[in-house]
Amino acid sequence: MMARSIGSRNANLLRLVEERALSKKVEEEHKEHQETVVPYLPKDCISKILVRLPLQSLSSMRFACKPWYNIIASDNFVNAHFHCSESVLIFQKSVASCAMTSYQQDKPNLFSVEASLEPMPSTSSIFGKRILKKFYIQFMEFRGGKIKTEGYDLCCLGNIRATCNGLILLDNDLKTGGLIVMNPVTRKLMALPVGTICRPYEESFGFAINEVTGEYKVVHLFRDELGYVGCETLNLGTRMWREVNGPAFGIFGWFGYRPVSAIGALHWVPQIDHSDYIVSFEVNSEKFHTISLPKSCRTHDGIVEKGGFLCFVTHEELNLDIWILKGLHDEAWSMHHRITRGCIIDLVPHFCLRISGDMIFRRDEDGSFYAYDFIRELMTKIEREQGWFPPSSACLPHVNSLVSWEKGQNECD
Repeated sequence: MMARSIGSRNANLLRLVEERALSKKVEEEHKEHQETVVPYLPKDCISKILVRLPLQSLSSMRFACKPWYNIIASDNFVNAHFHCSESVLIFQKSVASCAMTSYQQDKPNLFSVEASLEPMPSTSSIFGKRILKKFYIQFMEFRGGKIKTEGYDLCCLGNIRATCNGLILLDNDLKTGGLIVMNPVTRKLMALPVGTICRPYEESFGFAINEVTGEYKVVHLFRDELGYVGCETLNLGTRMWREVNGPAFGIFGWFGYRPVSAIGALHWVPQIDHSDYIVSFEVNSEKFHTISLPKSCRTHDGIVEKGGFLCFVTHEELNLDIWILKGLHDEAWSMHHRITRGCIIDLVPHFCLRISGDMIFRRDEDGSFYAYDFIRELMTKIEREQGWFPPSSACLPHVNSLVSWEKGQNECD
């Protein structure tokens, strides 16, 4: 009987030892599997992976864990993402009240710009019938010879006045003469104080970064009752308007052309047709310059920014000549390129893609888009979706980025 009891205890002890050995082996294999599947990645490597993600994925990835959030929120990451982001065209689409209600039901995360500025006690009492002029903001991507339209799930009441480095300047429809600066990707925004109030067709807004100080600056041109063009500027850091000397009397015929930012200045074509010069505002010194054009600017001609320089595109018989200006002081226009365009006579230069360098044109006759590849020297028509498309005057060059106007995240020019 005693021998049987000893044998039973030995068997139980042996079984216990085997179970512990098996459990330890399973734990070691699980640990080895984890180390194989989820290896350690350096912070720089993770940053280089995240910077290549589309913005929609990036917005969710930043909440995956605290280290990733810190990487995405860092100035270095914001700058790196900006420099590898391609240009788009941003625009607004008007939505009727009933259509907007349906859109809000389909998009429960729809962000209202005006509602985020201040509490609204009564939407109907504040907006009334003005809800009919509500817009939601969209953008067009140019990729692979096609145009793709997407939205930010944003709605607003005011018009987009200008863009700069992923930031947009909106009319503040809740305060006459007020403005809103906003990043439509991060949805961060700030209301700006009221400046000089003027009729919309007698004023123009520019938005640029000061390359010396790194501060964002709003430039407001306006015509007074005597016909003089005044100017005031606002630094986003101080949020205060200050008066500066305006351009010489009589050089501005109209404000229909939006300014182009390049070579440290904002540039306007000041006449509807037959303009022999451009008016440039140096952002750092806040001085105006009148720069003669190599050819008279006609209706289908125009200026665009390309690679940081200012380009003037002019029609010459069956060709498009592209002139380039590399600086404001002691610089002259130089012939950069000639495009043989055949029978298409009404191509208007729109903007240039930042990464590929292609110049985008729009045809006056039907609103179709064309892209010119400088490397292959080839002009191609861009396929687009069926349906409504905004007019040329309503589309502004833009970059979808994480840029902020706050100090430390404003070196992305």
